[in-house]
Amino acid sequence: MAELAPSLRITEVFFSLQGETSRMGVPTVFVRLTGCPLRCGYCDSAYAFHGGETQSFDTIVEKVRSFGAKTVCVTGGEPLAQKHSLAFLKHLCDEGFDVSLETSGALPIEHVDPRVSRIVDIKTPGSGELAKMRWENLAAVNNSDEIKFVLCDRADYEWARDLLRDQKLAERAPVLFSPVWETLKPADLAAWVLEDKLPVRMQVQLHKILWGDRPGV
Repeated sequence: MAELAPSLRITEVFFSLQGETSRMGVPTVFVRLTGCPLRCGYCDSAYAFHGGETQSFDTIVEKVRSFGAKTVCVTGGEPLAQKHSLAFLKHLCDEGFDVSLETSGALPIEHVDPRVSRIVDIKTPGSGELAKMRWENLAAVNNSDEIKFVLCDRADYEWARDLLRDQKLAERAPVLFSPVWETLKPADLAAWVLEDKLPVRMQVQLHKILWGDRPGV
């Protein structure tokens, strides 16, 4: 029997502006995979936990190409939870796309194609999923990756600040501090970052400012 072509469970493929990371504002095609083993209290993509549609690599890439953009972000859910995600990331790179991966930090990243920029979350106490953080990932990041903290409150900020300093994270990769939407005031986070003179990029979610907190943007 012939081997079936590799496929992925897809929640949505859409074209928007990148709302986060150093690529903020760049027109980007988002490929959102279905499923996630985590349940962060602030999750804004819970609709991707279930459902979706199984699609071949060729079908997904055809849809990506239809938007006419070079930049692609593979996100979720948790993309690395799917069996063929590593092969798909390599396939996108081979097809000439500039690829980033948004991952929870709970699954191994060391086998991701080196051409992919890995955006690795560090789960804070406020996320409710700190126990699932895979700390070995910190040894795998480099300057083409980014480390992201999503912060719920002052306690999260202080925890992240201390980890940043103790582990010298900014020497490993660019570090992002982001406030949870409508929970931590961006101005408060900005003031703390400036007060402590942290070597981080403070970011807000541009897509939510433009279009609100909804799928497909």
